[in-house]
Amino acid sequence: MAAAAEASAQDRGLVLNEQLNLGDVISGQRLNVVNVSDNIAVSNAAMGNALSGGAEGRAADVRSAQDMQAAAVAETSLTLHGDTGYVNSATQARGNYLAGTAVNTGIDVDAGQNLDGNVTARSRIEETGARLNYGGHVSADAIGNTVALGAAGTGEQRGAVTGRTNQTSTGEIYAENEARFTYAPAQAVFTSQASANAVQASSTPNSHQALSVRQSASGSGVTAWTGVWAGNAWDIAGRSRAVSNQAAFSNQGGSLVVDIGQQNEAEVLSRAEVSSYDFGAAYSTAEAVGNEVHAGNNDIYVSIDNTQMNTGGVTASAGFTGQNGYDAYVGANAAGNAVTGFACSTCGGDLNARNSQTNTGEVRATAATTVNGWGRNVVAGSNAVGNTATFYVTRP
Repeated sequence: MAAAAEASAQDRGLVLNEQLNLGDVISGQRLNVVNVSDNIAVSNAAMGNALSGGAEGRAADVRSAQDMQAAAVAETSLTLHGDTGYVNSATQARGNYLAGTAVNTGIDVDAGQNLDGNVTARSRIEETGARLNYGGHVSADAIGNTVALGAAGTGEQRGAVTGRTNQTSTGEIYAENEARFTYAPAQAVFTSQASANAVQASSTPNSHQALSVRQSASGSGVTAWTGVWAGNAWDIAGRSRAVSNQAAFSNQGGSLVVDIGQQNEAEVLSRAEVSSYDFGAAYSTAEAVGNEVHAGNNDIYVSIDNTQMNTGGVTASAGFTGQNGYDAYVGANAAGNAVTGFACSTCGGDLNARNSQTNTGEVRATAATTVNGWGRNVVAGSNAVGNTATFYVTRP
């Protein structure tokens, strides 16, 4: 037995990682362009600590400790004059980041991430009377701690993701996306996303997951803000999403077993404001959640052990203002704690869940729509809930 155990250990790779960042990390992009007929593409990222890698055919153990004690700031400023082509801009700020994949083997992760600095992502299209003739997609994302894991198996070989993560954030997380322009005759989408702690694990067929996740956020705030002002927009959308702690698991071809503990003390604010004097279709949506878990398996077995505690305030606010147009859609959703779990019914789904949720923070959702001239459809809704849990067995 001892010889067999020694051989098994020799078949596994080992990664030992320790990262400490004490200095501010700042990234900036400034564009000042006139009459760009084709694409405008901007990528801007700032990150404190990062580790990424993978294993194929040979199992790996990852032991990682990441500590971000300073600020991570990414700022993008676009000054667009005249006519432009498609505008594609992505601004992203992160504190700690770990990514690992396993192909035809397993990866076991023991990851600790601590963030004490602020994480800020800002994107702005300045007011110059720009005409976005082909529309665009502009995003601003601020995420404190991130763990992203994946597995895949082929044929008779299997993939696996196992282990534990522990994330702590005490910094302020802020994402801002503002845009001002005159004309957009094509789809134009503007998004902001803020999160203190995020874990995502996904597995394709012939894979399974067994993970333990602990997340704690106690910073001054987690804020996502999107503001869009246009003269004439045919298909415009402003979306914001703020989640303090989030964990998402998706699996196929094996079991999914997750144990999650989330605690949020931070104020969570998501706000979206869209304005267009003339409009075709206009969308303004805001979503805010203190703690969020999503676990789904397109196979038989799912086990979820979930504990969530939210004491911070959670606010979602969405608004639209227009003069003359057709269809306006406005929605705001806020939740203190939220969990969703499902298994596949056609596989003989077996779903087991233990759920404990406590919310003591104030939860608010508001939607405001103003059409000063004429319009065709106005669809508005707001929803606020302290604790929400959904567990079901479903077809793929």
